[in-house]
Amino acid sequence: MGRAAPPARQSRGDRERGAGTLLMAGLALMALLLIAAAALLLQAAAAASKAATAADLAALAAADVARGITPGDPCTAAGEVAHHHGATLQACSVGGTGPGTAVVRVSISGRGLLPDAVGAARAGPPP
Repeated sequence: MGRAAPPARQSRGDRERGAGTLLMAGLALMALLLIAAAALLLQAAAAASKAATAADLAALAAADVARGITPGDPCTAAGEVAHHHGATLQACSVGGTGPGTAVVRVSISGRGLLPDAVGAARAGPPP
């Protein structure tokens, strides 16, 4: 019986063939994940800013009504302003921190993977 021939030795270049492709694919995947994470953070920041703006404007509207500058119910006015800015009025209190003041809390529903963005504001005469 004859001996089997030993397997041919591969050169170092043959063993590493395709390693660059795998490395670049891994780097490309990592770059895509970073871009997706950055996009989510930007969306969250934009939603938080929108919620803060809606809360500020709703509180100002409620304070105007509470001080008698405009007619109506303060919390109704706050709810309408919040709705016009794409937010939902979560809480509204008038006069709790002083006469003619309004404290409101609004939320904007999150899109996709994001939770709801919440904003709160107080408006009225200086304390």
